[in-house]
Amino acid sequence: MTEVAQGTGAAGAATRNTPARVSLWAAVLGVGLIVGIFLTPMFWLLYGGFYTFLVFVFGVVAIPAGHLGRRRGKRLGGRDRGVALFGLVTGWILVLSALLLVLAYAGLLAGLAFLTDSA
Repeated sequence: MTEVAQGTGAAGAATRNTPARVSLWAAVLGVGLIVGIFLTPMFWLLYGGFYTFLVFVFGVVAIPAGHLGRRRGKRLGGRDRGVALFGLVTGWILVLSALLLVLAYAGLLAGLAFLTDSA
């Protein structure tokens, strides 16, 4: 076998499971935003739409990249399949969290509207 076929030569970068790593990074960034929301709730109240939008986008990026990473990992003999699965599952959790954040934000606004209307 040649070096290129083994993935150890200059073309070894072609055997990396890039979608799995993209899925992992999107998942980590999304989880970082969720942690940021819980650590700084005042920023979420001020910039909730931006936080929620970015969490949703990172989740939507992680899901298809995770699927592609799992498929490519199968062709590469299992390389980074676990990373892709982590990104895939975390991506779905991020999308669900974004939907829950939208509901929480809508509930907060509805509650404030009720309080100001009754005063």
